[in-house]
Amino acid sequence: MGPHPAVAAIRLAVRRVLHDVLTDHAPERALDQAPDAPSRAPLVLVACSGGADSMALASALAFEAPKLGIRAGGVTVDHGLQPGSELRADEVVLRLTELGLAPAESVAVTVGRDGGPEAAARDARYAALDATAERHGATAVLLGHTRDDQAETVLLGLARGSGTRSLSGMAAVSGRPGADRRYRRPFLHLDRQTARKACMVQSLPVWDDPHNADPAYTRSRLRHEGLPALEKALGKGVVEALARTAQLSRDDADALDAWAGRAEAAVRDAAGLLECAKLYALPPAVRRRILRRAAIEAGAPAGSLFARHIEEIDRLITGWRGQGAINLPGKVVAQRQGGRLVIRQG
Repeated sequence: MGPHPAVAAIRLAVRRVLHDVLTDHAPERALDQAPDAPSRAPLVLVACSGGADSMALASALAFEAPKLGIRAGGVTVDHGLQPGSELRADEVVLRLTELGLAPAESVAVTVGRDGGPEAAARDARYAALDATAERHGATAVLLGHTRDDQAETVLLGLARGSGTRSLSGMAAVSGRPGADRRYRRPFLHLDRQTARKACMVQSLPVWDDPHNADPAYTRSRLRHEGLPALEKALGKGVVEALARTAQLSRDDADALDAWAGRAEAAVRDAAGLLECAKLYALPPAVRRRILRRAAIEAGAPAGSLFARHIEEIDRLITGWRGQGAINLPGKVVAQRQGGRLVIRQG
């Protein structure tokens, strides 16, 4: 008799991702197996909060990794935002160790205030995960985001009015500069209930973060009020439809990003400045991507740069009436000078 369907589903999702990891890093492994280099199995870490999604992911990684010759470890991030968070992190490390994951460790972070509490916590968490992966030489870090999380992310992007890229939600594979394919999300096609069921049938203890039910947080309100209201008004299937929207939007955004990347060189002069007339001739979706990229390169934080900011810059191209400089996040200034668009630190 095989495993429970929920357990089988999470294991299959993880197995597929581990195969992808091995394929992506085959050249590196070939170098390791050279006569003058020691052979070593790749290390994959799971980021685990102790909640149902990440505990299900940790259990599946512990089961599947050894069969593929992969070392499996785990890390939990202590944000220090709740009383007893250090003890909670120690409990998670113990659970990871009991699953057979090694290394298994907790990393404490200090959460700032930039971008609001949710964004600040996310930034601190990813910085800690990046540092841990680099310290251990991990090939990949698995994240437990589910289809429900994806639907919430799409709705949050829609509310911000940030365009197609924002509607594309979370990528199945992502990373920060220097680690483009580090983060893997095996559960984006599985619902949250499947992960919770997998924990229950395996008798895995889980921790329900009180912040996930706190109406002070936007995502919490969306999860407990917004999505249920949408399903009541539109019927079941809203979460699945939003997840499909994310994938379709991602495909479109990837194609437009590639177009913008090719077009950018042609709209810069010999000094590297953006020429307004050439920008004007581009389709708006391509032009605005070039403008966004230029603003980020000048120092504007990507997470604080919204569609309204890009629209203001765009009006320097399409609605030029002699208007002055535009202030952007990160103390970046955009202004039109002699037919050129100058975006720099103010």
